[in-house]
Amino acid sequence: MRPFRYERAGDVSEAVALLARAPHGAFLAGGTNLVDLMKLGVATPDLLVDVRRLACDRIEELPDGTLRIGATVSNSDLAADRRIRRRAPVLSQAVLSGASGQLRNLATTGGNLLQRTRCPYFQDLTTPCNKREPGSGCPARDGHHRDHAILGWSPACVATHPSDMAVALAALDAVVRTLGPDGERVVPLTELHRLPGEEPERDTVLRHGELITAVDVPPLAETAGSAYRKVRDRASYAFALVSVAAVLVVADGVVREARIALGGVAHKPWRATAAEQALRGAPATAERFRAAAEAELSAARPLAGNAFKVPLARNTVVETLLALAGERR
Repeated sequence: MRPFRYERAGDVSEAVALLARAPHGAFLAGGTNLVDLMKLGVATPDLLVDVRRLACDRIEELPDGTLRIGATVSNSDLAADRRIRRRAPVLSQAVLSGASGQLRNLATTGGNLLQRTRCPYFQDLTTPCNKREPGSGCPARDGHHRDHAILGWSPACVATHPSDMAVALAALDAVVRTLGPDGERVVPLTELHRLPGEEPERDTVLRHGELITAVDVPPLAETAGSAYRKVRDRASYAFALVSVAAVLVVADGVVREARIALGGVAHKPWRATAAEQALRGAPATAERFRAAAEAELSAARPLAGNAFKVPLARNTVVETLLALAGERR
């Protein structure tokens, strides 16, 4: 690990100011991803600004019913919160499906959103990687890509975003609150992460020195059901091959509202807008759920080694929606 400076910020404004003066600095919260990348030599910040102890470590209910989740709320505390479990079980389920209990105790809400890709070529300094060294190439396309993207990828990068929590937040229409050198702003979760395009090194739309301070989760309709389903190689401590976060409202056998996000299939949490449009006003049947999933996946461009993800994603969407529709009839 290379030498670096360490600063503990007294408040959010001080943290932003410290990092704004360090072009190669980084914020440090739980460190469950950043420290690993530093050990590998993939991340080489010259300054770490510790934000773990700032006043962003609680979940508050706003007057309109929105739950504001502080950026340093641990994954364990988030998943265990009774309001989250009761009002948005999809979020609690997603968080509990990620990592391990020990890591969830350290990992934070903001840090979880900002995880870097787990592509083996990105983490291996002996191989080229456009995300790590722009313009060097993407060996994953012709190499090992079983876990990689089938939607939204570009010739520059076929990696996927690893977060489970982010997929659930995308389906919940969450918004991310930040503070940066230019002041505060609010970013819809679905717009926080980027598709790779020609700049795969840019994972999010955040600017240097911009710090996530909270995530707002608006209330769901009282009749809404929500769930997260994750398909992976092991029962625990494994990234998703495919995951589905869904919010569904069914009345009199008809879908009144549907929100679906997919994980493990793209460079960002993939909001399934084509499937949602196909479902609204349609009968809540397996046939319609399958047709909606196929409408979304018609844009899929699988690689030779991950074509299995297309039927896997379709079937996972159908099973998740069927379970929710059955609960609400």
